[in-house]
Amino acid sequence: QVQLVESGGGLVQAGGSLRLSCVASGNSLRTYGVAWFRQAPGKEREVIAAIFWSPSSAKYADFVKGRFTIARDDAANTVYLQMNSLKIEDTADYYCAADRSPGVHFTNNYAYWGQGTRVTVSS
Repeated sequence: QVQLVESGGGLVQAGGSLRLSCVASGNSLRTYGVAWFRQAPGKEREVIAAIFWSPSSAKYADFVKGRFTIARDDAANTVYLQMNSLKIEDTADYYCAADRSPGVHFTNNYAYWGQGTRVTVSS
């Protein structure tokens, strides 16, 4: 079992950047795949980016490709989401999730979830 805590959200102007962190406790993230999701008001939760054991496993939703980067630091038990060129439509609550099964990579079926951090992008 692993507990996840997100941080790094906040208010930013369009075109700006934020880096979200997902810190794990209770177990090493080394054997987990991790994904970032977001849910905007009135919309369904959507997967943004996911990474498994190697950087080459990183996968992104089309609407963030080239703007967002997912990276993991296993020594720090942390996965990051670097968000650049933010748009107003990126406003949402952002969640990280983890699972040991490669089969859930980039799906909605992760077992462990954080509480979320809010990102607001203003014009």
